[in-house]
Amino acid sequence: MIKYQVIIYWSDEDNAFIAEVPELPGCMADGANYQEALKNVEIIAKEWIETARELGREIPQPKGKLVFA
Repeated sequence: MIKYQVIIYWSDEDNAFIAEVPELPGCMADGANYQEALKNVEIIAKEWIETARELGREIPQPKGKLVFA
């Protein structure tokens, strides 16, 4: 389980649920339902972190709840 905030929403354009991890730029996944989108984005987030680590890039610390204006 990842400790980053995940935002999940329905996309008419993609005809799928989209899950994004705002603290990990570009980290998103889709799914046919809410649970599938969450499962997929957890996999992608772990891969994002592994790749960043391999490339020596900074990995943001989870901040918890983000506030959007």
